[in-house]
Amino acid sequence: MECESFIGIRVLANGADFCSHLDVFGAKVRLEIFTLNPSAVATSPFLKSCSHGQHTPQTALAVLLTVAPSVTPTARSTPALVAPAMAGVGTRPHTVVPAASPAAPRLLLRPTPLPLEPMAVAALPSVVQLATPTVLSEVAAPHTDTAGKPSITAALDARADAMVDPVVQRPRLSPRQPRHNPLLLLLKSPFLGNRPLDPALAPSRLTEPAVPQMVALSVEIGLKETAALPTVYFCGSTTAHCGTGCQSGSCTGPPAVAAPGPSPAPANPNPGSLRVLPDTQTGVQAGVPAMHAGLMQNGRVIFLDKVENYTQLKLPNGQYAYSAEYDPVANKVVPLAYKTNAFCSGGAFLADGRFVSIGGNAPLDFIDPTVGDGFKAIRYLSRSASDASLNGQAWSEPGNKIASARWYASVQTMPDATLFVASGSLNGLDPTVKENNNPTYEILNAQGITSGNNIPLEILNKNQPYYMYPFIHLLNNGQLFIAVSKSAEVFNVATNAVVKALPDLPGDYRTYPNTGGSVLLPLSSSNGYAPDIMICGGGAYQDITSPTDPSCGRIQPLAATPNWEMDSMPEGRGMVEGTLLPDGTVVWVNGCNVGAQGFGVADAPTREVLIYDPTQPLGKRWTHDQTSNIARLYHSVALLLLDGTLMIAGSNPVEQPVLTPRPNRVPSEKFVTEFKVEIYTPPYLSGTNAAKRPTGLTLSSKSLKADGSTFTVKFTAPAGNKAVRVALYHGGFVTHSLHMNHRMVFLDTTGYQAGATSQTLTVKMPPNRNVAQPGPYVVYVTVDGVPAVGQFVSVA
Repeated sequence: MECESFIGIRVLANGADFCSHLDVFGAKVRLEIFTLNPSAVATSPFLKSCSHGQHTPQTALAVLLTVAPSVTPTARSTPALVAPAMAGVGTRPHTVVPAASPAAPRLLLRPTPLPLEPMAVAALPSVVQLATPTVLSEVAAPHTDTAGKPSITAALDARADAMVDPVVQRPRLSPRQPRHNPLLLLLKSPFLGNRPLDPALAPSRLTEPAVPQMVALSVEIGLKETAALPTVYFCGSTTAHCGTGCQSGSCTGPPAVAAPGPSPAPANPNPGSLRVLPDTQTGVQAGVPAMHAGLMQNGRVIFLDKVENYTQLKLPNGQYAYSAEYDPVANKVVPLAYKTNAFCSGGAFLADGRFVSIGGNAPLDFIDPTVGDGFKAIRYLSRSASDASLNGQAWSEPGNKIASARWYASVQTMPDATLFVASGSLNGLDPTVKENNNPTYEILNAQGITSGNNIPLEILNKNQPYYMYPFIHLLNNGQLFIAVSKSAEVFNVATNAVVKALPDLPGDYRTYPNTGGSVLLPLSSSNGYAPDIMICGGGAYQDITSPTDPSCGRIQPLAATPNWEMDSMPEGRGMVEGTLLPDGTVVWVNGCNVGAQGFGVADAPTREVLIYDPTQPLGKRWTHDQTSNIARLYHSVALLLLDGTLMIAGSNPVEQPVLTPRPNRVPSEKFVTEFKVEIYTPPYLSGTNAAKRPTGLTLSSKSLKADGSTFTVKFTAPAGNKAVRVALYHGGFVTHSLHMNHRMVFLDTTGYQAGATSQTLTVKMPPNRNVAQPGPYVVYVTVDGVPAVGQFVSVA
């Protein structure tokens, strides 16, 4: 991302590990800059905003300084710069070798005291390593990526076997030590790797005097490598900071309550099925990486992504599309345009049915100059349930802004149709530096316009750096359940007060960057719509070595003495997401068994579909179903379609799309950007159940109110039916294994006649908007557990 411009020098910081994405945290680093204009850098606020972070031992970052042609000095006038001594190395000055030609770009590599893994040192037309100040390679011809664009990564690939420095060797790290390689990150990080070269840097134009001169710098660890590195990763002063990943703060020993280990789950006796949908057209599936998703009133799915240097779709202006509208019935996809970078935004549906995406990240104008800053952006999308008039229309961005920058914010619709928008990063920088964080909330009105106030939220503040993408659920009293890290509470937005602090959830961290999944289980009048919430999965720290948590906690936050009831999945899973099904069960998919959220920091994909039945006794709630052949890691989604099947899409665990696995990279590029779309058919539609769907569903009204009023449902049921249920279902805004606003309410009915094929039911709506806040919902009618095709309604 572009951090800042100053005195003619444009500072671009590492998108994955420095400015636009969190990678790993821990020990402090020192930033050392080599530039042709050191006085400009020395006085820049960039040093305050981008370099005072804390990162895990053995991690190094990179920044590329592009000196504008108007201020580019020639190599002949460049004085030699002497590098300061490094920690653990002693005084070992190295001289920056001037470029052979005034216009030749240079990549200067700062030597590091840490031994490195073997790698190639080739990038840009010439490379200088300060430890051995000689030109190591000349890239004589352009190299292109999979999209045919010049690419530094492609240049590196071309030299992968040719330029191995025998000095850069090191043994494999112990399981607790992050395996990040400083030199490798400098050359191979998404900031450099996969970034299309500016046309001005193509070798054919290197002799032109107006070409900017490139100078690179690296961040070097302010620690010596020792035999026993600290095992402290995310540390703070609350009990929620205790556990495997951190042994500080209030912790004096192991957690008071240990989380259960994995538990076996039997095979589902009536298994469902998984299938990969065919291409929508040759070489096109989802169209864009599916980072965010939502089911619209026209039955189509909206995929929303960040700015990429490749997607499968292009817009009329020639730029790649970063959003798409997918028709699962016709298996067609069309590109959608937006104006601001939606990278890791939050979202919801407004009461009027509009889909809204809130926040995001900085522009990447070296990739796409038509997309602007998304940190404060609000994007709106409208679709009609009655006709196709709005199909394919682009996102609307009239210029409304939220009160402060938010990246990784959660959004919850309130009973009065306002939006509670909480958390987020102010700038995409290191969250262990509190100045980078936004542990506040703000309120948007029913039209999606902010009140302009940022209000501190203590549960976010005290749990930093685990404060982003909190789990939030609306309770039946109008208050909120908020969970972040291992902490949870009941919060009253109207009074801005904590109503009840809940016990810490045993186990590892549960929210970003070790997010598991959270589901508000189905609500019904049988227990007064009392909320029952479960959280599953998580992990210990943000690295590819992190263990993941198999445990699940389930709690009734409004009970007199709420406590977590612990259960567990068959294996540890990070990035696992739960989706409610119309029969009342929960399907859990996606994720990893090792690693965390972030680019290139997950391994061992968890491909098995799990089904959780909350009505069964503890220990008998889990079954396993089909296993996918597709890894669904960081930036995957799952959501229920109108026909009762589950769409699974996404997985883009790299900074910019990778279409062919690249083994032995750090960060990992073992898993590709996934465009294929899968459909999971649950057990209720498998085998003979497929022929037992209720048909001919009609509703007396599709404009409903949560006030206890009634409407009529008519349908044809299969002969011999024994039971019926009607569910009011909201799929929400899906991203990063969060399903924001996701909820389902079983509605009371009268008029059912067991065994009759022609059915007319009177259905009673929830008593108030605490149970069903305004917005679009789907009505599902299930007969003996088999759902009819759902129909959209509006709860006003």
